[in-house]
Amino acid sequence: MDIALLLTSTVTLAGGIPLTLLLTFASLLAGLILSVPLAFMRASSRRWLSLPVLAYTYVFRGTPLLVQLFIVYYGLGQIGLIRTSVLWVLLRDPFWCCLLAFSLNGAAYTTEIFRGGIQAVATGMIEAAQAIGMSPLQIKRRIIFPIAFRSVLPSYANEIISLVKATSLASTVTLLEITGLSRKLVAETFAPYEIFIAAGLLYLGLTFVLTGAFHLLETRLNGEPRAKSEPSRVALAQVAHEQ
Repeated sequence: MDIALLLTSTVTLAGGIPLTLLLTFASLLAGLILSVPLAFMRASSRRWLSLPVLAYTYVFRGTPLLVQLFIVYYGLGQIGLIRTSVLWVLLRDPFWCCLLAFSLNGAAYTTEIFRGGIQAVATGMIEAAQAIGMSPLQIKRRIIFPIAFRSVLPSYANEIISLVKATSLASTVTLLEITGLSRKLVAETFAPYEIFIAAGLLYLGLTFVLTGAFHLLETRLNGEPRAKSEPSRVALAQVAHEQ
């Protein structure tokens, strides 16, 4: 192994970290905005609300992300209506195609994660909130979602880490994030061993940082000591209602 090449490759590939993080967090934000209302629809007992969301999550979770990316990048451009619309200004750029594919895929997984958390919220908490006169929107915003988010945080953290690694697929549509730069360096140096080890080390470092950050967040949300006498559900709902 050429240690000098490994070190120089690591420094060079670090230039792809900003694009990797931009893709990750932009997709994460878009997926989060989309997944929260979809999760409540998915958890609804009304089949006309839950079934369309189930179909969406089933399709996006049941097909490879690479196939979805290729459909967005290569397929949408074949539709004349899109090519003549304002959407083509964005969809002809590989960055926006990746962002769209990653966001839709991530939203499908996040929807199911949040759906499980929503359905796990104790019925007594909801009844207590209703008893003090909170509206359905207030109950969802102040009671259900905060409790659900706290309970599914480890699963959500795993999804975000998976999304970081999934951004490597952006290299297949010419984006020069970490993996894209790696492939470019391999073509120039014919030394795939050292270069892809360097890329793996960078992804490992990003994963380590994100894992630590979510561990601190989980500790902050769940690690506070409980009072000697646990407050009643009505009291908890009353506090949320007053905030």
